[in-house]
Amino acid sequence: MVIDEVQLAPDLLRAIKLTVDLDPRAGQFLLTGSSRILALRTLPDALPGRMEIIEMWPFAQGERERDPDRFVDAAFRLGPDLVHSSAMHRREYLERAVAGGFPEAVRRTPRRRAAFFDSYLTTLIERDVLDVSTIERRGDMRRLLTLLAGRTAHLLVPGALAGQSGIPRTTLARYLELLTSVFLTKSIPAWSSNLTHRAVGTPKLAFVDTGVACHLIGQDAARLGEPGGAAGPIMENFVLMELARQLTWSEERATLHHYRTKDGIEVDAVLATPDGRVVGVEVKAGATVRTEDLRGLRHLAERAGDQFVAGYVLYTGTQTLPFGDKIRAVPMSSLWRATP
Repeated sequence: MVIDEVQLAPDLLRAIKLTVDLDPRAGQFLLTGSSRILALRTLPDALPGRMEIIEMWPFAQGERERDPDRFVDAAFRLGPDLVHSSAMHRREYLERAVAGGFPEAVRRTPRRRAAFFDSYLTTLIERDVLDVSTIERRGDMRRLLTLLAGRTAHLLVPGALAGQSGIPRTTLARYLELLTSVFLTKSIPAWSSNLTHRAVGTPKLAFVDTGVACHLIGQDAARLGEPGGAAGPIMENFVLMELARQLTWSEERATLHHYRTKDGIEVDAVLATPDGRVVGVEVKAGATVRTEDLRGLRHLAERAGDQFVAGYVLYTGTQTLPFGDKIRAVPMSSLWRATP
């Protein structure tokens, strides 16, 4: 049986629990909804241990092209032997980030896409957020979203956000949780180990869909590409969420983090396995790679030692370039076209 928008009828979960307790066969019920079920304020303590949760993200780039995305598996299996070339250029990557991954948004013209995002955000704020919790002033939520979109792929510092938004810190913390619950934003935790005692523990914020983030700050591909534009953080967000999607189906069981030391050395993304192996990913929106772009990956390699599998600078150039034993600059399209 399929029950859609189950968050609107939480009392059904008790009946489902009784049914499953009497007949524990898997697959009797498929429950879908537009918010994380465990975040529902009316959720009865009914289904722990009786359900499997599958989060559905907007399409990954490989899904758009109907090809499997295998970068995560390729990175851990091939390490520095991963080689990829691409005919794509910077503008094409920016256009993909602006379009995002919602099928309806991808197939629309830019003008009609903007209308889709407006309706999507209105529905989330007016309906889905209220299914999870009450909000005092809905205008605050929209203003907060715009502020967050301008800070995407940055450290999530509630005190600074509270000051900029004018929203009390306790209210802000609840709003941030709500935005995660309805799949608008994702918190990327910091990576650390007993070898990295100087690591900063502050999470980083990413938008689940870069198209939504670009819409909120009024950026199309042309504006992103301008000098001083937001291409850097938007493309970092783009890569973070492509990795997050892949981790839901990759054979390699890994978790997504970022890394930053108290001295300001950072790596945009760190993939870590339960047995301690580490892959570092740095994102560059440009088509050239400079020596200083490798600083974070080299630091991570030194700290992780033998557990460091490889480090990649994903950039908008066309060729794979070697930078030492385990560090490579690889075209960004390797995210959805590399094979293990």
